[in-house]
Amino acid sequence: MSKKRGIHEFYQQDALAADRKLWGRESDSISRRGFIQKSSLIAMSMALGASIPFAKYMPAGLIPAALADSDEAFEIPGKNGLILLNDRPINAETPAHLLDDKITPATRLFVRNNGVPPAAIAERDQWSLQIAGESCLRPRRFTLAQLQKRFRQRTLQLQIECGGNGRSEFYPPAKGNQWTTGAVGCPEWTGVRLCDVLEDCGIADDAFYVAYEGADSHLSGDSQKLPISRGVPLRKALESESMIVWAMNGEPLPLLHGYPLRMLCAGWPASVSGKWLKTLLIRNVLHDGAKMTGQSYRVPCETVAPGTSVADEDMCIIESMPVKSLITFPKSGVTHKQGGKFAVRGHAWAGDATVHAVSVSIDFGATWQAAKLEPPANRLAWQHWHTQIEFPESGYYEIWSRAVDDNGISQPMVLPGWNPRGYLNNACHRVAVKVDA
Repeated sequence: MSKKRGIHEFYQQDALAADRKLWGRESDSISRRGFIQKSSLIAMSMALGASIPFAKYMPAGLIPAALADSDEAFEIPGKNGLILLNDRPINAETPAHLLDDKITPATRLFVRNNGVPPAAIAERDQWSLQIAGESCLRPRRFTLAQLQKRFRQRTLQLQIECGGNGRSEFYPPAKGNQWTTGAVGCPEWTGVRLCDVLEDCGIADDAFYVAYEGADSHLSGDSQKLPISRGVPLRKALESESMIVWAMNGEPLPLLHGYPLRMLCAGWPASVSGKWLKTLLIRNVLHDGAKMTGQSYRVPCETVAPGTSVADEDMCIIESMPVKSLITFPKSGVTHKQGGKFAVRGHAWAGDATVHAVSVSIDFGATWQAAKLEPPANRLAWQHWHTQIEFPESGYYEIWSRAVDDNGISQPMVLPGWNPRGYLNNACHRVAVKVDA
């Protein structure tokens, strides 16, 4: 039986060899800078259906954006157009062009589950949350109704992103869901400040970490195992934007997003924002729950060569996510008539930091044009950007976006440093445009 190989798998094994095999470049040379020569691009141009005006800047071993996207969709109740990556547990991402809203609708927010959501949930107002742990001075239990009555409610727009977003681009491949760019969103959340609840229960002087436990069950069916139980240092838990939430965009949380209650710590991997929240632990040690130890949500403390085996003790926990941008308009693969201005827009975010600038390129990063960047709705919300570009002639183009945070840190043009679990890929986003004369 013959096995069909997708273009990502083909390129992952040897990107330069894939270039030679796909585009017939056996005799072509590649400069030390890694850029392919014009004479190598006849087959590629035929596959794309257009010439490539800025071909001399195109890096070798790069899959054209027009060939890298998939529009296969899977219907999940309450979702619209998401791409399924796994069905046990359910994990699904959103194509970039469906993230064009400034406030992400619930129907368009990615799904990242580690276990099985609770099948039966009691009356929403009677859902209870326990606050406990070695460093909790006054352990207590609150119903959702009591939380709503006892503490001041607030609504914030907060960005949330899976730590593995972009994993599909790493080589050697990393195990796990092969996210492309769509494991991110920025809805409005309503709830109470996590710090208000913790302080009401008393925080001991030796408090160090705040962790969660949820009501989801382990895939094995073992009731003694938790599928995930992570947390954040006390300093992050006490930030004004860290919350316990019960609503998204003015409606009760959808079941797949933690109904009826979840923890939310924006700007860090979404795995610290526990769903179906049942227990919060104020701990005097680094939390050691499920997916907190070993190599889960960790990267090498020092840079390593691709494919390197890294010992657990040399891996560091991911905290603030890196600066990143996303092109939400146009959809990759569109055709445009040459002449006039062409609108481009999207979002940018930077973990705990703020985005300072966004720029776009149509010549594979040789030159960049500044985009107009809007301020965030509040701290830890993504920022919207937009610009207009002009194409000098007909042919195949890629629009690349690059963000820089307020610390001066920029997105890498292609790929950041490799890590065993494929976390934190914040390479420039790119979409394909064919320009007709």
